Amino acid sequence: MLGRLEQIEARYEELTDQLASPDIMSDFAAYTKLAKQHRSLGEIVKKYRELKSLKGEIAGARELLDTADDEEMRELARVEVSTLQARLDQCEANLKLLLIPTDPNDEKNVIVEIRAGTGGDEATLFAAEMLRMYARYSERQGWRMEILDASESGIGGIKEAVALIEGDKVYSKLKHESGVHRVQRVPQTETSGRIHTSAITVAVLPEAEEVDVKIDPKDLRIDTFCSSGPGGQSVNTTYSAVRITHLPTNTVVSMQDEKSQIKNREKAMRVLRARLQEIEERKQHEAVASERRAMVGSGDRSEKIRTYNFKENRVTDHRIGLTIHQLDLVMEGALDEIIAALVTHYQAEKLKAEAVAA
Repeated sequence: MLGRLEQIEARYEELTDQLASPDIMSDFAAYTKLAKQHRSLGEIVKKYRELKSLKGEIAGARELLDTADDEEMRELARVEVSTLQARLDQCEANLKLLLIPTDPNDEKNVIVEIRAGTGGDEATLFAAEMLRMYARYSERQGWRMEILDASESGIGGIKEAVALIEGDKVYSKLKHESGVHRVQRVPQTETSGRIHTSAITVAVLPEAEEVDVKIDPKDLRIDTFCSSGPGGQSVNTTYSAVRITHLPTNTVVSMQDEKSQIKNREKAMRVLRARLQEIEERKQHEAVASERRAMVGSGDRSEKIRTYNFKENRVTDHRIGLTIHQLDLVMEGALDEIIAALVTHYQAEKLKAEAVAA
């Protein structure tokens, strides 16, 4: 491990020098790429330097323990060694976590797709509330969320919504949100007070850049049409809405949020690239499906991952058995406890897999 840490520290110093170069500073794309690498290595280097410092302090305390003539000084040295050793053990454990191979998509922005599932109107209302929940969480994280497209129901719910969330390490925190989210509550339209169960699906896709996904223009069919509102009513008499079909995969993306056809096309292409990258990654994952399931579970979106019970003010994540009786706060974007628990769980699973592989 130490040899690898030395290499990482050397690379970090090299990146520090490169970022100070006038040539790099004048090239925004190159600077951004190197800055991301520098930031991703910074936490490891900081912890490694703490490790070296602690080892030096422990060596000094042990020397004092061996050479001190006074019993009181030796006792102080023993306490110091014990305290520093505990810190060193924790530091080494943290470094092992930091050295786990990271998902190359962790630094990326995400495309979030929310769709109402079983439950009729109640499902569309819950979909709208979930979109709001992710918006509130994004605000707390200092991220920027933009609604790319939304299909509203007649009662103020959402049949389907697509949003872009931009910020620091967005995918690393939201990637475990993909799946079926179930809600249990008494609908506003229910007069008998019966608890109704409905569900929505959430898909979190890392945003793909043009360099990640090459799309041949000949593989695209682009149709334009008039945008429409709830119930199909026309809201725009110009052909500003765009539907792009990727013919080889039959992947279809429609966008009508903007009044400009050009802007709708740009947004549709961003979503299309994300979906095509996911298709490609899914193919790669299927080749090692059994190994991946052993490490982090299947991640199949058909799996029910979480239940939101409004009557009991309870949210339960079924993958890790976590239950929190603060659903009201969660729906206001207080997702930190759930997301932190998920990240910790899957890191532990990866550590186990690394230990088995070793």
